[in-house]
Amino acid sequence: MTRIRRGYRTRRRRKKIRLFASSFRGAHSRLTRTIIQQKIRALVSSYRGRERQKRTFRRLWVARINAVIRDNIVSYSYSRLINNLYKRQLLLNRKILSQIAILNRNCLYMISNDILK
Repeated sequence: MTRIRRGYRTRRRRKKIRLFASSFRGAHSRLTRTIIQQKIRALVSSYRGRERQKRTFRRLWVARINAVIRDNIVSYSYSRLINNLYKRQLLLNRKILSQIAILNRNCLYMISNDILK
């Protein structure tokens, strides 16, 4: 029987994994098994971070809108503003509302007063 030369596909796969982990420290960038584990861990962490970032930005937008709205009218709040926006079918998301609140408070006051009527 002739000798079979092996390992081309495996080498190619491992090389690709090593390129991903080249910036990791110690065995995390040298040993194939630990590289694979760290790659999975890194990808999970990055996904979790992206989801957390969406949450934190939404919280920031809500806090900004609420702070500006409460300055204008004493008994008015963020939840009432959003509820009235939905009733009037105004499609303004929280990101845009918070930018309006920061850059042009009078515009947000006009929107909220117009909705109340």
